[in-house]
Amino acid sequence: MKVAILAGGFGTRISEESHLKPKPMIEIGGKPMLWHILKHYSSYGFNEFIICAGYKQHSIKEYFANYYLYQSDVTFDFVNANEMKVHHNHSEPWKVTIVDTGLNTMTGGRVKRIRKYVNNEPFMLTYGDGLSDINITELVKFHKSHGKTVTMSAFNMGQRFGILDIGADGLIKAFREKAKDDGGLINIGFMVINPDFFDSIEGDSTVLEKSPMEAMAKSGQLMSYKHDGFWQCMDTLREKEMLEKLWQSGCAPWKRWDD
Repeated sequence: MKVAILAGGFGTRISEESHLKPKPMIEIGGKPMLWHILKHYSSYGFNEFIICAGYKQHSIKEYFANYYLYQSDVTFDFVNANEMKVHHNHSEPWKVTIVDTGLNTMTGGRVKRIRKYVNNEPFMLTYGDGLSDINITELVKFHKSHGKTVTMSAFNMGQRFGILDIGADGLIKAFREKAKDDGGLINIGFMVINPDFFDSIEGDSTVLEKSPMEAMAKSGQLMSYKHDGFWQCMDTLREKEMLEKLWQSGCAPWKRWDD
């Protein structure tokens, strides 16, 4: 199963760094946020990725074009015909497809543009600015068990974000704006989606979280997977610094792979 990652937005809320690079390329522990997300999925055996790029998409392409070099010890011999020798390669078992989904394309439009790379099979989708310790194996197992078109991971974040209206059976009935003192469940990404979902996206101007997901909710095809562990987005410099402290502590909750 392929994993698609939304990594094309402007990231204006963390403008201290995102004017230089896409938000998913901002570093935590010396590695881009995007790297942490790929490592998480890879630790569960999912190694084929589709990056929905847009804003400063060249920086994502350049990073992966040079990834083999970045992850290796290298000797540059300028005496003997400018030779390069690679030692101790530490590259990953990944296949990464980077798609330029447009500069101003909305989230739904970006997903629509990768249809030909997904093919006619279920795929996973998440945002390029959120880290979690969510169990991907259990998420996929849950999606296969209920037969609905979309599984969306839900998390109790309190009052900051919009709310998912979830029924007792786990079906997401609707999206709604948060109310005062509301502590409902929010969409944190980490979705599993059947390919017929593409038909619900009109084009580049479609916001994923609006008409496509609202249509899924109304038709009873949007299921929630409740996550009670760790999740944190990186919208602000304060949140970046918090994630950095967790990483430097050696106890980052999302890290389940060996160095």
